[in-house]
Amino acid sequence: MSVKQTVKKIARFLSLKLVLPAVYRRAARKPVCSGRVIFLEISADHLTDSFGLLFKAVRQRGKAPELICIHDGSVSGVQYLKNCVRMLREIAVAEVVFINEASNVTSCVKLRSQTKLIQTWHGCGAFKKFGFSTAELGWGISRKEMERYPYYKNQWLVSVSAPEAVRAYQDAMHQPPGVIQPLGVSRTDVFFDKTYIRAARETLYGHFPQACGKKVILYAPTFRGTQKQAHTLQPDYKAFAEALAAEYVLVEKHHPFVRKVQKVPEQYRDFARDLTGEMDIGALLCVSDICISDYSSLVFEYALFERPMVFYAPDLQQYFDERGFYYDYETLTPGPVCVTQAQVIDYIKNVDVLFEKQRVVDFKQRFMSACDGHATERILDYIGL
Repeated sequence: MSVKQTVKKIARFLSLKLVLPAVYRRAARKPVCSGRVIFLEISADHLTDSFGLLFKAVRQRGKAPELICIHDGSVSGVQYLKNCVRMLREIAVAEVVFINEASNVTSCVKLRSQTKLIQTWHGCGAFKKFGFSTAELGWGISRKEMERYPYYKNQWLVSVSAPEAVRAYQDAMHQPPGVIQPLGVSRTDVFFDKTYIRAARETLYGHFPQACGKKVILYAPTFRGTQKQAHTLQPDYKAFAEALAAEYVLVEKHHPFVRKVQKVPEQYRDFARDLTGEMDIGALLCVSDICISDYSSLVFEYALFERPMVFYAPDLQQYFDERGFYYDYETLTPGPVCVTQAQVIDYIKNVDVLFEKQRVVDFKQRFMSACDGHATERILDYIGL
């Protein structure tokens, strides 16, 4: 182990085992503030789409929710520790705390019984493995390390997209019985909102006028590698444009972890556009006619529209070895699995004949049955807000 690794290991122990628990215990001497609701963003510096509807609905119910961001991964270690100290002082006196990611900071303390920690998670369904399910795999860390520095403790409620998803989340998070409930995923409520869908299409045309009058292919792969070294697979613009430009445009949306992507070549910008920084994934799902993905959980949300999906997975075996899936990949996917972009293009060219809609409908009913436009309401009613 290098000196740098040793220092990081010691700093992690001191912060998660000594400093932060002590900060929380001291702050928890004060009484809980009745009705105080906090939304905790672990990585982002704003309310992400996982929280938007919930935050608004809490306000409509007469509360004054607060947003706290701790900027994991985007600030120095010292600043991050300061952010965590401030956050723990605030949640120590909160009645309800919403999170949408794993957190070893909210898990390193003994949360007081008067505080409800609500995990809304950032994905639907049950696709690629995470949490304890990845212990000892190439992508995950050891089970011993997960138990020493847990990420899923203190959760009062974990809301998932369907009863079918409960088993996978139980395996990943190791929760007591009753914590994981199929109440739905709040952000999917917008997919039933005609005003939202109309606005999404107008936004698309504003950023990409060439999309007007064309069908939209959404290319939305997940990331490969680690969070800090995330990379992705990009489309063959020339092949896609030559085969499909008469009828379609191609819109890219890359995973937030991926920071370096090839720019769309100038000669193809009337056909393809990377809108990763301009539109959120929910809006793009609404306006897409076909979705190309791989191992991303966004396909569960896209199933709500009952539209064609095609899975570009040339590295399936490698991804399986590193990460793993909760179900057999090729049996689960509600569309063709392709290993070349030529196969993807051929499917799209013949989609009117090849699309098996019932596969998508069955997939939706199995994994998204609690996402019906009323998930936000159900979650807040369950909490008692």
